[in-house]
Amino acid sequence: MCTGGCAKCLGTTLIPLAVLCTLANILLFFPGGKVVDNNLHITDEVWYFGGILGSGVLMIFPALVFLGLKNNDCCGCCGNESCGKRFAMFSSTIFAAVGVLGAGYCFVLSAVAINKGPKCNTGTEWTYPFQDGNYLSNNTLWNLCRSPENIIPWNLTLFSLLLVMSGIQAVLCSIQVVNGLLGTICGDCKCCGCCGGDGTV
Repeated sequence: MCTGGCAKCLGTTLIPLAVLCTLANILLFFPGGKVVDNNLHITDEVWYFGGILGSGVLMIFPALVFLGLKNNDCCGCCGNESCGKRFAMFSSTIFAAVGVLGAGYCFVLSAVAINKGPKCNTGTEWTYPFQDGNYLSNNTLWNLCRSPENIIPWNLTLFSLLLVMSGIQAVLCSIQVVNGLLGTICGDCKCCGCCGGDGTV
């Protein structure tokens, strides 16, 4: 597959993942699916916007760049057929690296949030009643959280989704880093035909 075509395929996959990560982060602002009376009762990691910024906004820019590579003008500069395409592939590598960082940010935040557990009302105070992910293997500990209702499965499900989706995003962006470097060094498989060229770039 041409490097430009591969990038377009990756971009098409990244956009829905970015939208889903953004929605998951937004839902985390409603513990147990309910509006809270005090914002301080929301788990701290939600406020770091891992799904909105890291796997959302920072992922949209690389995705749009990848989508544009397929139709990029390979004749780009100074009459050199390969210059424009190679420069575009190089720039996509930089955006892909930004995507890896954004996805990594969301991945780490999600892992920390899952290990830490949600903030909930234990009956005496709002706190984090779990330690080192002990609630993951012992469901009886879930009774420590009196409210919000269903806060543990709610947070666990959404942060797990963020963990998986950001992991996929990081892998896809890493693929584009390699793909972009190959496109920069070797060029795309075929020139667009402008400037009288239609062969290998």
